[in-house]
Amino acid sequence: MEDQYEGVGKAFVNHYYHVFDNERASLISLYQPTSLLNFEGQKFQGLEEISTKINGLPFDQCRHLISTIDSQPSFVNGGVIVFVSGSLQLAGEEHQLRFSQMFHLIPTTQGSYFVQNDIFRLNYC
Repeated sequence: MEDQYEGVGKAFVNHYYHVFDNERASLISLYQPTSLLNFEGQKFQGLEEISTKINGLPFDQCRHLISTIDSQPSFVNGGVIVFVSGSLQLAGEEHQLRFSQMFHLIPTTQGSYFVQNDIFRLNYC
């Protein structure tokens, strides 16, 4: 059991941040109409609001450097909770920004997962 949800978490994180860093507009395919996003305290629900927020971020290029991935089974429809910490390097910026992000993944009928809940915070020291 542990290997399964750990594997799902790692595969999802690798896919999510690869898409974010290379083709951000495609990220919306990982969400559903019921999805919720908390981004730095702002709340967004549904595909249109989440897409507008993600694609409207004030930078064109970035690179995520993942430090940790922690995963747990949620037991809600076979879901997986994933907590990520790492750094974000924006193009042209000297310093990296530390961040934490939590995802609640729900399995689809097609055998993949979608993001039901997404919480993102920058970590200021």
